[in-house]
Amino acid sequence: MTDYKHTLNLPKTGFPMKANLAQREPEMLKRWQALDVYGQVRAARAEARARGETFILHDGPPYANGEIHIGHAVNKVLKDIIVKSRTLDGLDAPYVPGWDCHGLPIELQVERKQGKPGQKISVTQFRHACRDYAARQVDGQRADFERLGVLGDWAHPYLTMAPRFEADIVRALGRIVANGHLHKGSKPVHWCIDCGSALAEAEVEYADKESSAIDVRFAVSDPETLLGRCHAVPEGQGQGPMSVVIWTTTPWTLPANQAVALNPELEYALVQVAADGPHGEERLLVAEGLLKDTMDRWGIPHHRVIAYGRGDAFEGLALQHPFYERQVPVILGEHVTLEAGTGAVHTAPGHGLDDYVVGSRYQLAVDNPVGGDGRFVEGTPLFAGENVFDANQQVIETLQANGALVREQRFTHSYPHCWRHKTPIIFRATPQWFISMDQQGLRAAALREIEAVRWMPDWGQSRIDGMVRNRPDWCISRQRTWGVPIPLFVDKDSGALHPRTEVLIEEVAARIEAKGIDAWFELRAEDLLGPDEGARYEKVHDTLDVWFDSGVTHACVLDRGAAAETLNGRDGASDSEQSAGLERSGGAHSGREHSGSDHAGGKRADGEHAGGVPAAGDGTGGDWAGLRRPADLYLEGSDQHRGWFQSSLLTSVAMVGAAPYQQVLTHGFTVDQHGRKMSKSLGNVVQPQQVMKTLGADIIRLWVAATDYRAEMAVSDEILKRTADAYRRIRNTARFLLSNLNGFDPSRHQVPAAEMIELDRWAVDRALQLQEEIVAAYRDYQFHLIYHRLHNFCVVDMGGFYLDVIKDRQYTTGADSLPRRSCQTAMYHIIEAMSRWLAPILSFTADEIWQHLPGERDETVFTAVWYPGLFALDDGDLYDRDFWNQVLAVRTAVGRRLEAARTQGLIRAGLDAEVDLYCAPDLEGLLRRLGDELRFVLITSEASVYPLTEREAEAEDTDLDGLAVRIRPSEHTKCVRCWHHRADVGTHGTHPELCGRCVVNVDGEGERRRYA
Repeated sequence: MTDYKHTLNLPKTGFPMKANLAQREPEMLKRWQALDVYGQVRAARAEARARGETFILHDGPPYANGEIHIGHAVNKVLKDIIVKSRTLDGLDAPYVPGWDCHGLPIELQVERKQGKPGQKISVTQFRHACRDYAARQVDGQRADFERLGVLGDWAHPYLTMAPRFEADIVRALGRIVANGHLHKGSKPVHWCIDCGSALAEAEVEYADKESSAIDVRFAVSDPETLLGRCHAVPEGQGQGPMSVVIWTTTPWTLPANQAVALNPELEYALVQVAADGPHGEERLLVAEGLLKDTMDRWGIPHHRVIAYGRGDAFEGLALQHPFYERQVPVILGEHVTLEAGTGAVHTAPGHGLDDYVVGSRYQLAVDNPVGGDGRFVEGTPLFAGENVFDANQQVIETLQANGALVREQRFTHSYPHCWRHKTPIIFRATPQWFISMDQQGLRAAALREIEAVRWMPDWGQSRIDGMVRNRPDWCISRQRTWGVPIPLFVDKDSGALHPRTEVLIEEVAARIEAKGIDAWFELRAEDLLGPDEGARYEKVHDTLDVWFDSGVTHACVLDRGAAAETLNGRDGASDSEQSAGLERSGGAHSGREHSGSDHAGGKRADGEHAGGVPAAGDGTGGDWAGLRRPADLYLEGSDQHRGWFQSSLLTSVAMVGAAPYQQVLTHGFTVDQHGRKMSKSLGNVVQPQQVMKTLGADIIRLWVAATDYRAEMAVSDEILKRTADAYRRIRNTARFLLSNLNGFDPSRHQVPAAEMIELDRWAVDRALQLQEEIVAAYRDYQFHLIYHRLHNFCVVDMGGFYLDVIKDRQYTTGADSLPRRSCQTAMYHIIEAMSRWLAPILSFTADEIWQHLPGERDETVFTAVWYPGLFALDDGDLYDRDFWNQVLAVRTAVGRRLEAARTQGLIRAGLDAEVDLYCAPDLEGLLRRLGDELRFVLITSEASVYPLTEREAEAEDTDLDGLAVRIRPSEHTKCVRCWHHRADVGTHGTHPELCGRCVVNVDGEGERRRYA
């Protein structure tokens, strides 16, 4: 038998079948870094930036502590997909990553190794150790993020601990102060005993806790006055002591009690308890709506109501504190409800927000006998030195001894805990600095801005609206060592801020910019104010809530980048000029007026911290240029409505009156395949570092894209293995396309659309349809749709149809023939487009494909735009989309019958068969348009079309109406070159083993094809 292998156009490519992502990706990453791919991308979009065609996704900063987890990977990959897809849109889409670097977790890590500040280590040395620790954490996390294939300005990230950034945080505070939003008060705040500091709302989580619920008598000092205010008194006024009974789950707060609150609109009942009651004969006042519940709870079988009165009738009545020698008033508050208790609420303004609000109305003392360590302060009668939670039992015993305890019951309820220590927190009033939600209309303005933002999913709007609408003032002060200071000077006598506060804040900011936050902590008041004022004013020693640090990144990053762009980058402006530029920008989003200074990689920052981390904010030229406020998008986990989304909104509105973002997108949390949270104890934690070492980063990226991230995201080893299987199908499709472009030079061999084979035109048109769907899905952040449609395209449109059909033509026709070049042209268009479709998601694989594509091109796929070479089928063409849809339906129906014949042993493969198709008139006419080339579409050795009226008895119905098929094994000899069974095999003297078509392709002018 003659060997005709050399006459075939067999596939050949350097693109490997086996991905080996875990080994190949690190080498590709080194190449990206050597080429400064991110710099190339920014340079390629310089003209777009100059025209104001930008897309700004502002990075929410992860905390600089610990290794990244799978949730970090989800977040960064989603951001990277968006930025890369918007770059493919032709927009300038810079990505400046950042880190949150101050705060308690870092302090605790340093304390474990170095000791507490001021003891084994000086405060200044402690801050330096915190800075060094955070820098090392940033380095580790940055390496993992880069390993995930995330492109960004990794050489110039923003770090909240960089001196210029710290200075800009102080400047942001200054603008909020100047706008009248800051005030100081001794309000109750969430307080963690272990932290020794106030907590932000976002630092509080809820967990079950067992507590004692107690009912307590507050004796009425003048029973006759109470009875005189009642509107119904039956016979007699009753007998025994008279009390108002409160219910509380925090017995330890009773030493700070200043009043008892009733609801002014509720009806209250004075109940006579019979002598056989648990505590003898007495008179108790409770809400009428809770009367049955309270009597049952207290085990009082016999009682009668002797008087009624509305809550507002009892205002001002004096009650006796249950164990202190002081009287407290009855006050009125709408916060008192019938949900639980007695309808009378123990009020301690130093330990509860509702209590504080109602207490302010009555000018009650804000008594807080509890220190920062959670113990009652020295001088507290009965309980001095006791831990508040330990004191609960002692309070109960004291009440019992005084005859004030009605009932005690243990119960489990949801209670606020510190998110770091997982320990119960307390409410305690301390002098703190607050951003007021109402004194200058911040709440109302923020609610208006929420309506102007697009929230995705849309439930995000109602969620943040409710949180802002109901939240208390924002306590921004902390009693920590490692944090940005609140650099204020306060009059020692009046407590008023210095009249030149705005000027002083800028002077302090300039010093911090030069020396870091130590510049404030080492500063004496006299250094700025002179000896006279220095003696009159004292420095504030508190630090800022870290949510404020990250919340003002819109000013410290976006505005700073806009200023850098306006001033043509760091190369064209001094530090002082850039500071002035930031001030001039005023926070306005003048992103449409940027000068468009070119970026070719950006300069390294002047200063570096330990670990080689650049002093972010000191190098805002180059890559930072082009940023603006408002950002187009903020993207974080769904928990950030109470965190970063909210702190960013409030600070931006407080500074410039507008939200810092136009769109807010959230993603869900990761769970295992059973929907359980990730937990080391359950052994279901998926570590991204391990996945990258075994399967590769592109598998993580594909899993992220394939999952509907707006809900919980299930991940496990098994799920990732299935993702790897899908990846292989996509890769194999790309490899087939590349391998069949062997010898194709698009500048010489590309066939004009009008001259291409009809099936090839269909394939390009199908790719165009898919590209339009993919681009729309990217822009709407529907990445799981991209995955499913792309996978379907590879499996069904390509593998299941087009590539299956064109193998014969690609392999057997002349190397430079129109049928082959037409096919190669279509595959060239498809893989050019496909490499771009994949780039945002399978970044390593897409760039690897890019390196194997024929023709001149940029060094990386990431500088490209969506492929413009695809074209549509002409409307009204005989071989339009509808035509090919019907052909596909026929092919599918015939394919099922061929598979049945193969299963029955009638044939071994489709080319062993000859098929007769009996068709309804419309279908017959359609299939006859393909002529003899129908057999190539069906991949049979012969295919004949007949009217349905001529149907043979052996023909069988198919799944397609109006189509019956007869299948028979071919009796003709098989061509050794194309494997078709043809009647003319053996009739050619020179090539007796070939069919006539192959003879023409080997020695003649070449086969002609028009359709398939």
